[in-house]
Amino acid sequence: MSFKDFDPKPVFRSFRRLVGEGEVGGKARGLAFAYSVITGSAMEPSVVLPDINYVITTEVFSEFVKDNAVHELLERTLADAPESEEETCEIVYDRMRTAFETGTVRAPLLSELGAILDNIGDIPLAIRSSSILEDSTKLSFAGKYGTFFSANVGSREERILGLTTAIRNVWASLYNPAARAYRKKHGLTDDDESMAVVVQPVMGTSHGHLYYPEIAGTAFSKVYRRPSTRIRKEDGVVRFCFGLGTRTVDRLKATVAYLSHPSLRPQGNLPYDIAQTSQSEFDYLDRKTGSFMSGLLSDFLPYIMKEHPMASAFIEIFADNNLYWAGSDQLRNGVPIFSFSAFPGRHPRFFSLLKELAAFLEEQMGRPADMEFTYDTKDGKLTVLQLRPLAAYEEMAKVRIPADWADRTLLRGNRMVSNGRMEHVEHLVYVDPFVYGKDTTFYEVAREIGRINERLEGTNYILVGPGRWGSTNPKLGVPVRYNEICHCGCLIEVGITASDYMPELSYGTHFFLDLDVDGILYLPVFDGIDGNIFNREWFEGTPYQVKQHPAVRHYVGDFSVHLDGDKEIGVVLAESPTYTLEI
Repeated sequence: MSFKDFDPKPVFRSFRRLVGEGEVGGKARGLAFAYSVITGSAMEPSVVLPDINYVITTEVFSEFVKDNAVHELLERTLADAPESEEETCEIVYDRMRTAFETGTVRAPLLSELGAILDNIGDIPLAIRSSSILEDSTKLSFAGKYGTFFSANVGSREERILGLTTAIRNVWASLYNPAARAYRKKHGLTDDDESMAVVVQPVMGTSHGHLYYPEIAGTAFSKVYRRPSTRIRKEDGVVRFCFGLGTRTVDRLKATVAYLSHPSLRPQGNLPYDIAQTSQSEFDYLDRKTGSFMSGLLSDFLPYIMKEHPMASAFIEIFADNNLYWAGSDQLRNGVPIFSFSAFPGRHPRFFSLLKELAAFLEEQMGRPADMEFTYDTKDGKLTVLQLRPLAAYEEMAKVRIPADWADRTLLRGNRMVSNGRMEHVEHLVYVDPFVYGKDTTFYEVAREIGRINERLEGTNYILVGPGRWGSTNPKLGVPVRYNEICHCGCLIEVGITASDYMPELSYGTHFFLDLDVDGILYLPVFDGIDGNIFNREWFEGTPYQVKQHPAVRHYVGDFSVHLDGDKEIGVVLAESPTYTLEI
Protein backbone atom coordinates (compact mmCIF):
# COMPACT_ATOMS: atom_id res chain seq x y z
CA MET A 1 0.00 0.00 0.00
CA SER A 2 1.49 3.34 -1.07
CA PHE A 3 1.03 6.30 1.27
CA LYS A 4 1.06 8.62 -1.73
CA ASP A 5 -1.94 6.89 -3.31
CA PHE A 6 -3.75 5.90 -0.10
CA ASP A 7 -7.43 6.86 0.13
CA PRO A 8 -8.36 7.44 3.79
CA LYS A 9 -12.09 8.03 3.40
CA PRO A 10 -13.15 4.35 3.29
CA VAL A 11 -11.53 3.82 6.71
CA PHE A 12 -13.54 6.60 8.34
CA ARG A 13 -16.67 5.61 6.42
CA SER A 14 -16.43 2.06 7.72
CA PHE A 15 -16.62 3.38 11.27
CA ARG A 16 -19.21 6.03 10.40
CA ARG A 17 -16.83 8.74 11.50
CA LEU A 18 -17.26 11.24 8.63
CA VAL A 19 -19.22 14.47 8.81
CA GLY A 20 -19.70 15.81 5.27
CA GLU A 21 -18.56 14.50 1.89
CA GLY A 22 -15.46 16.66 1.38
CA GLU A 23 -11.77 15.93 1.86
CA VAL A 24 -10.44 14.68 5.20
CA GLY A 25 -7.03 16.40 5.05
CA GLY A 26 -3.50 15.35 5.92
CA LYS A 27 -3.81 14.54 9.62
CA ALA A 28 -6.84 12.31 9.09
CA ARG A 29 -5.06 10.61 6.19
CA GLY A 30 -2.10 9.74 8.39
CA LEU A 31 -4.36 8.31 11.11
CA ALA A 32 -6.28 6.19 8.61
CA PHE A 33 -3.05 4.91 7.06
CA ALA A 34 -1.65 3.96 10.48
CA TYR A 35 -4.84 2.08 11.27
CA SER A 36 -4.76 0.24 7.94
CA VAL A 37 -1.17 -0.97 8.11
CA ILE A 38 -0.98 -1.75 11.84
CA THR A 39 -4.26 -3.70 11.96
CA GLY A 40 -3.46 -7.36 11.42
CA SER A 41 0.32 -6.80 11.59
CA ALA A 42 2.82 -8.07 14.14
CA MET A 43 2.74 -4.58 15.70
CA GLU A 44 -0.96 -4.67 16.57
CA PRO A 45 -0.71 -6.36 20.01
CA SER A 46 1.61 -3.60 21.27
CA VAL A 47 -0.14 -0.60 19.73
CA VAL A 48 -3.46 1.09 20.48
CA LEU A 49 -5.35 2.83 17.66
CA PRO A 50 -8.41 4.71 18.88
CA ASP A 51 -11.38 3.99 16.63
CA ILE A 52 -13.40 7.03 17.60
CA ASN A 53 -11.53 9.73 15.70
CA TYR A 54 -14.12 11.80 13.85
CA VAL A 55 -13.47 14.01 10.82
CA ILE A 56 -15.39 17.18 9.98
CA THR A 57 -14.61 17.32 6.25
CA THR A 58 -13.70 20.32 4.10
CA GLU A 59 -17.27 20.38 2.77
CA VAL A 60 -18.49 21.64 6.15
CA PHE A 61 -15.78 24.30 6.19
CA SER A 62 -16.74 25.41 2.67
CA GLU A 63 -20.40 25.66 3.64
CA PHE A 64 -19.54 27.89 6.57
CA VAL A 65 -17.30 30.09 4.41
CA LYS A 66 -20.06 30.45 1.81
CA ASP A 67 -22.89 31.02 4.29
CA ASN A 68 -20.96 33.78 6.07
CA ALA A 69 -19.30 35.44 3.04
CA VAL A 70 -15.82 34.84 4.47
CA HIS A 71 -14.04 35.05 1.09
CA GLU A 72 -15.66 38.42 0.37
CA LEU A 73 -14.53 39.71 3.76
CA LEU A 74 -10.99 38.50 3.08
CA GLU A 75 -10.89 40.24 -0.30
CA ARG A 76 -12.11 43.52 1.20
CA THR A 77 -9.55 43.25 4.00
CA LEU A 78 -6.67 42.65 1.60
CA ALA A 79 -7.80 45.49 -0.67
CA ASP A 80 -7.70 47.95 2.24
CA ALA A 81 -4.59 46.51 3.91
CA PRO A 82 -1.56 48.64 4.78
CA GLU A 83 1.74 48.22 2.94
CA SER A 84 3.37 46.40 5.84
CA GLU A 85 3.03 42.65 5.43
CA GLU A 86 3.25 42.19 9.19
CA GLU A 87 0.32 44.57 9.83
CA THR A 88 -1.69 43.03 6.99
CA CYS A 89 -1.30 39.52 8.41
CA GLU A 90 -2.43 40.65 11.86
CA ILE A 91 -5.45 42.52 10.51
CA VAL A 92 -6.46 39.57 8.32
CA TYR A 93 -6.25 37.12 11.20
CA ASP A 94 -8.14 39.39 13.57
CA ARG A 95 -11.02 39.83 11.14
CA MET A 96 -11.10 36.16 10.17
CA ARG A 97 -11.25 35.07 13.80
CA THR A 98 -14.15 37.41 14.40
CA ALA A 99 -15.92 36.09 11.31
CA PHE A 100 -15.56 32.49 12.41
CA GLU A 101 -16.46 33.24 16.03
CA THR A 102 -19.68 35.02 15.11
CA GLY A 103 -20.72 33.28 11.89
CA THR A 104 -23.77 31.05 11.58
CA VAL A 105 -23.31 27.29 11.86
CA ARG A 106 -25.85 25.09 10.07
CA ALA A 107 -28.26 23.20 12.32
CA PRO A 108 -27.39 19.75 10.84
CA LEU A 109 -23.77 20.22 11.97
CA LEU A 110 -24.85 20.97 15.53
CA SER A 111 -26.96 17.81 15.44
CA GLU A 112 -23.96 15.80 14.18
CA LEU A 113 -21.74 17.20 16.90
CA GLY A 114 -24.29 16.21 19.53
CA ALA A 115 -24.31 12.66 18.17
CA ILE A 116 -20.49 12.58 18.26
CA LEU A 117 -20.47 13.61 21.92
CA ASP A 118 -23.14 11.04 22.74
CA ASN A 119 -20.89 8.35 21.29
CA ILE A 120 -17.61 9.56 22.77
CA GLY A 121 -19.01 10.34 26.20
CA ASP A 122 -17.37 12.83 28.51
CA ILE A 123 -13.73 12.03 27.62
CA PRO A 124 -11.67 15.21 27.08
CA LEU A 125 -11.18 16.04 23.42
CA ALA A 126 -8.44 17.35 21.17
CA ILE A 127 -9.81 19.25 18.17
CA ARG A 128 -7.08 19.32 15.53
CA SER A 129 -6.53 20.83 12.12
CA SER A 130 -6.41 18.49 9.14
CA SER A 131 -5.97 20.77 6.14
CA ILE A 132 -5.58 19.42 2.62
CA LEU A 133 -1.98 20.69 2.44
CA GLU A 134 -0.59 19.74 5.84
CA ASP A 135 1.33 16.54 6.63
CA SER A 136 2.02 15.90 2.95
CA THR A 137 5.12 14.28 1.50
CA LYS A 138 6.59 17.71 0.65
CA LEU A 139 5.15 20.19 3.18
CA SER A 140 4.42 19.62 6.85
CA PHE A 141 2.65 22.81 7.95
CA ALA A 142 3.63 21.50 11.41
CA GLY A 143 2.25 23.79 14.09
CA LYS A 144 0.89 26.33 11.60
CA TYR A 145 -2.74 25.52 12.27
CA GLY A 146 -4.61 25.21 15.52
CA THR A 147 -5.12 22.40 18.00
CA PHE A 148 -7.56 23.12 20.79
CA PHE A 149 -8.62 21.12 23.82
CA SER A 150 -12.07 20.69 25.27
CA ALA A 151 -12.39 19.32 28.79
CA ASN A 152 -15.83 18.15 27.62
CA VAL A 153 -17.56 18.89 30.90
CA GLY A 154 -20.94 20.37 31.79
CA SER A 155 -24.37 19.87 30.27
CA ARG A 156 -24.82 18.42 26.80
CA GLU A 157 -25.49 21.90 25.44
CA GLU A 158 -22.32 23.26 27.08
CA ARG A 159 -20.28 20.39 25.67
CA ILE A 160 -21.66 20.98 22.16
CA LEU A 161 -20.86 24.67 22.50
CA GLY A 162 -17.30 23.88 23.62
CA LEU A 163 -16.76 21.55 20.68
CA THR A 164 -18.27 24.01 18.19
CA THR A 165 -16.09 26.84 19.50
CA ALA A 166 -12.97 24.70 19.13
CA ILE A 167 -13.90 23.79 15.53
CA ARG A 168 -14.44 27.47 14.70
CA ASN A 169 -10.99 28.25 16.13
CA VAL A 170 -9.36 25.54 14.02
CA TRP A 171 -11.06 26.88 10.89
CA ALA A 172 -9.91 30.43 11.67
CA SER A 173 -6.32 29.25 12.19
CA LEU A 174 -6.06 28.74 8.43
CA TYR A 175 -5.57 32.52 8.22
CA ASN A 176 -3.06 33.06 11.03
CA PRO A 177 0.14 34.96 10.12
CA ALA A 178 2.47 31.96 10.37
CA ALA A 179 0.26 29.83 8.12
CA ARG A 180 -0.09 32.56 5.50
CA ALA A 181 3.67 33.22 5.56
CA TYR A 182 4.36 29.49 5.16
CA ARG A 183 2.03 29.28 2.16
CA LYS A 184 3.61 32.34 0.58
CA LYS A 185 7.14 31.01 1.03
CA HIS A 186 6.16 27.82 -0.74
CA GLY A 187 4.31 29.50 -3.60
CA LEU A 188 0.78 28.86 -2.31
CA THR A 189 -2.18 31.17 -1.74
CA ASP A 190 -5.14 31.19 0.64
CA ASP A 191 -7.26 29.71 -2.15
CA ASP A 192 -4.99 26.64 -2.36
CA GLU A 193 -5.95 25.54 1.14
CA SER A 194 -9.06 24.20 2.85
CA MET A 195 -9.62 22.91 6.36
CA ALA A 196 -10.98 19.66 7.72
CA VAL A 197 -11.01 18.98 11.47
CA VAL A 198 -10.19 15.83 13.45
CA VAL A 199 -12.08 15.34 16.72
CA GLN A 200 -9.96 13.02 18.82
CA PRO A 201 -10.24 11.78 22.42
CA VAL A 202 -7.35 12.89 24.59
CA MET A 203 -5.60 9.66 25.53
CA GLY A 204 -4.88 9.71 29.23
CA THR A 205 -6.18 8.93 32.70
CA SER A 206 -8.11 10.88 35.31
CA HIS A 207 -6.08 11.57 38.45
CA GLY A 208 -8.70 13.26 40.58
CA HIS A 209 -9.73 16.29 38.56
CA LEU A 210 -6.46 16.24 36.59
CA TYR A 211 -6.50 14.46 33.24
CA TYR A 212 -3.33 13.63 31.29
CA PRO A 213 -1.28 10.76 29.81
CA GLU A 214 1.68 9.53 31.80
CA ILE A 215 4.06 9.86 28.84
CA ALA A 216 3.50 11.64 25.53
CA GLY A 217 5.85 12.44 22.71
CA THR A 218 6.93 12.43 19.08
CA ALA A 219 9.12 9.76 17.49
CA PHE A 220 11.00 9.77 14.21
CA SER A 221 12.39 6.93 12.16
CA LYS A 222 15.35 9.07 11.06
CA VAL A 223 17.55 11.54 12.91
CA TYR A 224 19.39 14.13 10.84
CA ARG A 225 21.20 15.99 13.61
CA ARG A 226 23.28 13.78 15.85
CA PRO A 227 25.47 14.54 18.89
CA SER A 228 27.73 11.53 18.38
CA THR A 229 29.10 9.36 15.58
CA ARG A 230 27.65 6.41 17.49
CA ILE A 231 24.20 7.54 16.39
CA ARG A 232 23.26 6.59 12.85
CA LYS A 233 20.70 8.44 10.79
CA GLU A 234 18.64 5.25 10.62
CA ASP A 235 18.46 4.80 14.40
CA GLY A 236 15.65 7.26 15.03
CA VAL A 237 14.95 9.63 17.90
CA VAL A 238 12.17 10.39 20.37
CA ARG A 239 11.24 13.55 22.23
CA PHE A 240 8.89 12.94 25.14
CA CYS A 241 7.53 14.41 28.34
CA PHE A 242 5.34 13.72 31.35
CA GLY A 243 1.73 14.85 30.83
CA LEU A 244 0.11 16.24 27.71
CA GLY A 245 2.40 16.17 24.67
CA THR A 246 2.18 19.92 24.04
CA ARG A 247 5.70 20.29 25.45
CA THR A 248 7.20 17.97 22.89
CA VAL A 249 6.12 19.93 19.83
CA ASP A 250 6.75 23.39 21.27
CA ARG A 251 10.25 24.58 22.17
CA LEU A 252 9.82 23.90 25.85
CA LYS A 253 11.83 21.59 28.07
CA ALA A 254 11.38 17.90 27.33
CA THR A 255 13.52 14.75 27.12
CA VAL A 256 15.33 13.65 23.96
CA ALA A 257 16.58 10.10 23.51
CA TYR A 258 18.11 8.27 20.57
CA LEU A 259 16.28 4.99 20.07
CA SER A 260 19.45 2.93 19.64
CA HIS A 261 21.21 4.57 22.62
CA PRO A 262 18.47 5.82 25.00
CA SER A 263 20.94 6.52 27.83
CA LEU A 264 23.05 8.85 25.67
CA ARG A 265 22.04 12.37 26.61
CA PRO A 266 22.56 15.02 23.92
CA GLN A 267 23.17 17.66 26.61
CA GLY A 268 25.76 15.54 28.45
CA ASN A 269 25.63 13.73 31.80
CA LEU A 270 26.54 16.48 34.24
CA PRO A 271 23.74 17.06 36.80
CA TYR A 272 23.64 20.79 36.09
CA ASP A 273 23.25 20.25 32.33
CA ILE A 274 20.53 17.69 32.90
CA ALA A 275 18.66 20.02 35.24
CA GLN A 276 18.93 22.94 32.80
CA THR A 277 17.26 21.02 30.00
CA SER A 278 14.76 18.88 31.94
CA GLN A 279 11.07 19.46 32.32
CA SER A 280 10.00 20.98 35.65
CA GLU A 281 6.39 21.68 34.65
CA PHE A 282 3.73 19.51 33.05
CA ASP A 283 0.50 20.16 31.17
CA TYR A 284 -2.90 18.72 31.98
CA LEU A 285 -6.62 19.30 31.59
CA ASP A 286 -8.46 20.43 34.71
CA ARG A 287 -11.81 18.63 34.67
CA LYS A 288 -13.11 20.84 37.47
CA THR A 289 -12.56 24.16 35.70
CA GLY A 290 -12.57 22.87 32.12
CA SER A 291 -9.20 24.53 31.48
CA PHE A 292 -5.88 23.58 29.95
CA MET A 293 -3.33 24.06 32.74
CA SER A 294 0.38 23.90 33.45
CA GLY A 295 1.58 22.80 36.88
CA LEU A 296 4.92 22.93 38.66
CA LEU A 297 6.29 19.53 39.55
CA SER A 298 7.37 20.97 42.91
CA ASP A 299 3.70 21.68 43.73
CA PHE A 300 2.50 18.22 42.69
CA LEU A 301 5.40 15.97 43.70
CA PRO A 302 3.74 14.03 46.58
CA TYR A 303 0.60 13.62 44.46
CA ILE A 304 2.52 12.32 41.42
CA MET A 305 4.64 9.97 43.55
CA LYS A 306 1.41 8.48 44.92
CA GLU A 307 -0.45 8.33 41.59
CA HIS A 308 2.43 6.92 39.52
CA PRO A 309 4.19 3.86 40.98
CA MET A 310 7.07 4.22 38.52
CA ALA A 311 7.59 7.94 39.21
CA SER A 312 11.08 7.40 40.63
CA ALA A 313 12.16 6.26 37.15
CA PHE A 314 11.60 9.71 35.74
CA ILE A 315 11.76 12.17 38.67
CA GLU A 316 14.86 13.31 40.55
CA ILE A 317 15.75 16.16 42.91
CA PHE A 318 18.42 18.58 41.74
CA ALA A 319 20.25 20.01 44.76
CA ASP A 320 23.82 21.03 45.53
CA ASN A 321 24.73 20.39 41.91
CA ASN A 322 23.75 16.73 42.24
CA LEU A 323 20.76 14.55 41.40
CA TYR A 324 18.97 12.65 44.17
CA TRP A 325 16.21 10.07 44.42
CA ALA A 326 12.74 11.62 44.12
CA GLY A 327 11.73 10.45 47.58
CA SER A 328 14.74 11.88 49.37
CA ASP A 329 14.65 14.78 51.81
CA GLN A 330 16.77 16.87 49.42
CA LEU A 331 13.62 18.63 48.27
CA ARG A 332 14.26 21.17 51.03
CA ASN A 333 17.45 22.23 49.25
CA GLY A 334 16.60 21.75 45.60
CA VAL A 335 13.96 21.36 42.91
CA PRO A 336 12.35 18.25 41.43
CA ILE A 337 12.74 17.64 37.70
CA PHE A 338 11.56 15.08 35.18
CA SER A 339 15.07 13.85 34.41
CA PHE A 340 14.03 10.37 33.19
CA SER A 341 17.46 9.15 34.34
CA ALA A 342 16.34 5.65 35.32
CA PHE A 343 13.72 5.34 32.60
CA PRO A 344 15.89 3.61 29.94
CA GLY A 345 17.01 0.97 32.44
CA ARG A 346 13.58 0.32 33.93
CA HIS A 347 11.56 0.66 30.72
CA PRO A 348 13.75 -0.54 27.85
CA ARG A 349 10.66 -1.80 26.03
CA PHE A 350 9.50 1.79 25.54
CA PHE A 351 12.50 2.56 23.33
CA SER A 352 12.69 -0.78 21.55
CA LEU A 353 8.97 -0.64 20.75
CA LEU A 354 9.27 2.89 19.37
CA LYS A 355 12.26 1.89 17.24
CA GLU A 356 10.44 -1.16 15.91
CA LEU A 357 7.23 0.76 15.21
CA ALA A 358 9.01 3.72 13.58
CA ALA A 359 10.94 1.39 11.27
CA PHE A 360 7.74 -0.50 10.43
CA LEU A 361 5.85 2.68 9.59
CA GLU A 362 8.73 3.98 7.46
CA GLU A 363 8.74 0.73 5.51
CA GLN A 364 4.98 0.89 4.98
CA MET A 365 5.02 4.58 3.97
CA GLY A 366 8.05 4.27 1.75
CA ARG A 367 9.57 7.32 3.42
CA PRO A 368 10.77 8.44 6.89
CA ALA A 369 7.98 8.51 9.48
CA ASP A 370 6.99 11.04 12.14
CA MET A 371 4.42 9.99 14.75
CA GLU A 372 2.85 11.34 17.90
CA PHE A 373 1.99 8.94 20.70
CA THR A 374 1.12 8.39 24.34
CA TYR A 375 2.47 5.66 26.60
CA ASP A 376 1.46 4.24 29.95
CA THR A 377 4.01 2.35 32.01
CA LYS A 378 1.30 0.17 33.54
CA ASP A 379 0.32 -1.70 30.37
CA GLY A 380 3.38 -0.93 28.24
CA LYS A 381 1.31 -0.02 25.18
CA LEU A 382 1.71 2.87 22.77
CA THR A 383 -1.24 4.81 21.44
CA VAL A 384 -0.62 6.35 18.00
CA LEU A 385 -2.18 9.81 17.79
CA GLN A 386 -0.74 11.06 14.51
CA LEU A 387 1.36 9.81 11.61
CA ARG A 388 2.89 11.85 8.82
CA PRO A 389 5.86 11.77 6.46
CA LEU A 390 8.98 13.19 8.05
CA ALA A 391 10.47 16.12 6.20
CA ALA A 392 13.88 14.91 5.08
CA TYR A 393 16.80 17.21 5.65
CA GLU A 394 18.83 17.26 2.46
CA GLU A 395 22.43 17.43 3.55
CA MET A 396 25.01 18.95 1.26
CA ALA A 397 28.05 17.02 0.20
CA LYS A 398 31.09 17.27 2.45
CA VAL A 399 31.87 20.85 3.45
CA ARG A 400 35.47 21.94 4.04
CA ILE A 401 35.98 24.72 6.54
CA PRO A 402 38.52 27.31 5.32
CA ALA A 403 41.99 26.73 6.74
CA ASP A 404 42.28 30.33 7.98
CA TRP A 405 39.00 30.33 9.88
CA ALA A 406 40.47 31.04 13.33
CA ASP A 407 41.17 34.76 12.88
CA ARG A 408 37.79 35.49 11.32
CA THR A 409 35.50 33.48 13.56
CA LEU A 410 32.42 35.07 15.07
CA LEU A 411 30.81 31.82 16.21
CA ARG A 412 31.86 28.17 16.39
CA GLY A 413 29.90 25.11 17.52
CA ASN A 414 30.65 21.40 17.76
CA ARG A 415 27.29 19.71 18.38
CA MET A 416 24.34 18.80 16.18
CA VAL A 417 26.11 19.95 13.01
CA SER A 418 24.87 18.92 9.57
CA ASN A 419 26.65 19.72 6.31
CA GLY A 420 25.80 23.11 4.88
CA ARG A 421 27.34 26.28 3.51
CA MET A 422 26.39 29.91 2.82
CA GLU A 423 28.77 32.45 1.32
CA HIS A 424 28.68 36.19 0.71
CA VAL A 425 25.84 36.82 3.12
CA GLU A 426 25.39 40.57 3.51
CA HIS A 427 23.26 40.74 6.64
CA LEU A 428 23.65 39.38 10.17
CA VAL A 429 20.94 40.11 12.75
CA TYR A 430 21.87 39.64 16.41
CA VAL A 431 19.91 39.66 19.66
CA ASP A 432 22.30 40.50 22.51
CA PRO A 433 21.89 37.80 25.20
CA PHE A 434 23.06 40.23 27.87
CA VAL A 435 20.43 42.85 27.03
CA TYR A 436 17.55 40.53 26.16
CA GLY A 437 15.69 39.52 29.29
CA LYS A 438 16.78 42.41 31.48
CA ASP A 439 13.20 43.59 31.32
CA THR A 440 9.90 42.04 30.20
CA THR A 441 9.93 43.35 26.63
CA PHE A 442 10.46 39.86 25.18
CA TYR A 443 7.67 40.17 22.66
CA GLU A 444 8.82 43.60 21.50
CA VAL A 445 12.12 41.95 20.56
CA ALA A 446 10.24 39.24 18.64
CA ARG A 447 8.14 41.80 16.75
CA GLU A 448 11.28 43.79 15.88
CA ILE A 449 12.87 40.66 14.45
CA GLY A 450 9.69 40.19 12.42
CA ARG A 451 9.96 43.69 10.92
CA ILE A 452 13.62 43.11 10.00
CA ASN A 453 12.74 39.71 8.53
CA GLU A 454 10.15 41.35 6.28
CA ARG A 455 12.65 43.93 5.03
CA LEU A 456 15.32 41.28 4.39
CA GLU A 457 13.18 38.96 2.27
CA GLY A 458 15.33 37.32 -0.38
CA THR A 459 18.67 37.88 1.42
CA ASN A 460 19.06 34.58 3.34
CA TYR A 461 20.42 36.54 6.29
CA ILE A 462 22.07 35.06 9.40
CA LEU A 463 20.06 35.28 12.64
CA VAL A 464 21.86 34.97 16.00
CA GLY A 465 20.22 35.02 19.43
CA PRO A 466 20.12 33.56 22.95
CA GLY A 467 18.67 30.16 23.65
CA ARG A 468 15.77 28.73 21.73
CA TRP A 469 14.40 30.70 18.82
CA GLY A 470 10.64 30.26 18.72
CA SER A 471 10.22 29.19 22.32
CA THR A 472 6.74 29.75 23.72
CA ASN A 473 8.47 30.56 27.03
CA PRO A 474 10.32 33.87 26.44
CA LYS A 475 12.69 33.12 29.31
CA LEU A 476 14.13 30.26 27.23
CA GLY A 477 14.59 32.28 24.04
CA VAL A 478 13.05 34.87 21.73
CA PRO A 479 9.33 33.99 21.17
CA VAL A 480 9.27 34.61 17.43
CA ARG A 481 6.70 33.08 15.13
CA TYR A 482 7.47 31.37 11.83
CA ASN A 483 6.49 34.43 9.79
CA GLU A 484 9.01 36.51 11.77
CA ILE A 485 12.08 34.46 10.78
CA CYS A 486 10.99 32.71 7.58
CA HIS A 487 13.44 34.59 5.34
CA CYS A 488 16.62 33.79 7.24
CA GLY A 489 19.08 31.31 5.76
CA CYS A 490 20.97 30.30 8.90
CA LEU A 491 19.79 30.24 12.49
CA ILE A 492 22.28 30.39 15.36
CA GLU A 493 21.34 29.67 18.98
CA VAL A 494 23.82 30.85 21.62
CA GLY A 495 23.84 29.12 24.99
CA ILE A 496 24.91 31.23 27.93
CA THR A 497 26.37 29.40 30.93
CA ALA A 498 24.40 29.71 34.16
CA SER A 499 21.22 30.81 32.39
CA ASP A 500 18.17 29.23 30.80
CA TYR A 501 19.35 30.51 27.43
CA MET A 502 20.45 27.12 26.14
CA PRO A 503 19.97 25.78 22.60
CA GLU A 504 17.46 23.03 22.13
CA LEU A 505 19.46 19.93 21.28
CA SER A 506 16.35 18.11 20.14
CA TYR A 507 14.94 17.05 16.89
CA GLY A 508 11.24 16.93 16.37
CA THR A 509 9.66 20.15 17.47
CA HIS A 510 7.52 21.94 14.92
CA PHE A 511 10.30 24.48 14.81
CA PHE A 512 12.89 21.99 13.61
CA LEU A 513 10.55 20.49 11.06
CA ASP A 514 10.27 23.94 9.52
CA LEU A 515 14.05 24.28 9.34
CA ASP A 516 14.32 20.99 7.49
CA VAL A 517 11.53 21.67 5.00
CA ASP A 518 12.84 25.17 4.26
CA GLY A 519 16.50 24.16 4.09
CA ILE A 520 17.53 26.63 6.80
CA LEU A 521 20.96 25.93 8.30
CA TYR A 522 21.20 25.56 12.06
CA LEU A 523 24.09 25.84 14.50
CA PRO A 524 24.01 25.75 18.33
CA VAL A 525 26.89 27.49 20.12
CA PHE A 526 27.63 26.93 23.82
CA ASP A 527 29.58 29.80 25.31
CA GLY A 528 32.32 28.61 27.63
CA ILE A 529 32.26 24.98 26.43
CA ASP A 530 35.40 23.54 24.84
CA GLY A 531 35.32 23.69 21.06
CA ASN A 532 32.77 26.53 21.02
CA ILE A 533 33.42 30.20 20.27
CA PHE A 534 31.16 33.15 20.97
CA ASN A 535 33.22 36.15 19.89
CA ARG A 536 31.52 38.69 22.09
CA GLU A 537 34.35 41.16 21.51
CA TRP A 538 33.51 41.27 17.81
CA PHE A 539 29.81 41.85 18.48
CA GLU A 540 30.59 44.61 20.97
CA GLY A 541 33.34 46.34 18.98
CA THR A 542 31.95 46.21 15.44
CA PRO A 543 29.69 48.97 14.04
CA TYR A 544 26.06 48.01 13.74
CA GLN A 545 22.72 49.57 13.02
CA VAL A 546 20.72 50.42 16.11
CA LYS A 547 17.20 49.08 15.89
CA GLN A 548 14.03 49.98 17.80
CA HIS A 549 14.87 47.65 20.68
CA PRO A 550 18.31 47.97 22.33
CA ALA A 551 18.78 44.19 22.34
CA VAL A 552 18.57 43.97 18.53
CA ARG A 553 21.54 44.77 16.27
CA HIS A 554 21.93 44.62 12.50
CA TYR A 555 25.42 44.10 11.02
CA VAL A 556 26.11 44.59 7.31
CA GLY A 557 29.20 43.12 5.67
CA ASP A 558 30.36 39.91 4.03
CA PHE A 559 29.71 36.80 6.15
CA SER A 560 29.89 33.07 5.52
CA VAL A 561 28.67 29.89 7.22
CA HIS A 562 30.49 26.56 6.96
CA LEU A 563 29.04 23.44 8.60
CA ASP A 564 31.08 20.23 8.49
CA GLY A 565 28.76 17.47 9.68
CA ASP A 566 31.45 14.78 9.40
CA LYS A 567 33.76 16.53 11.88
CA GLU A 568 30.92 18.08 13.91
CA ILE A 569 32.26 21.60 13.44
CA GLY A 570 30.39 24.70 12.32
CA VAL A 571 31.68 28.27 11.99
CA VAL A 572 30.33 31.71 11.11
CA LEU A 573 33.05 33.91 9.62
CA ALA A 574 33.42 37.61 8.89
CA GLU A 575 34.94 37.78 5.42
CA SER A 576 35.45 41.55 5.39
CA PRO A 577 34.95 44.56 7.66
CA THR A 578 31.35 45.53 8.30
CA TYR A 579 29.88 48.83 7.32
CA THR A 580 26.75 50.80 8.11
CA LEU A 581 23.84 50.84 5.75
CA GLU A 582 20.37 51.93 6.65
CA ILE A 583 17.77 49.38 5.59
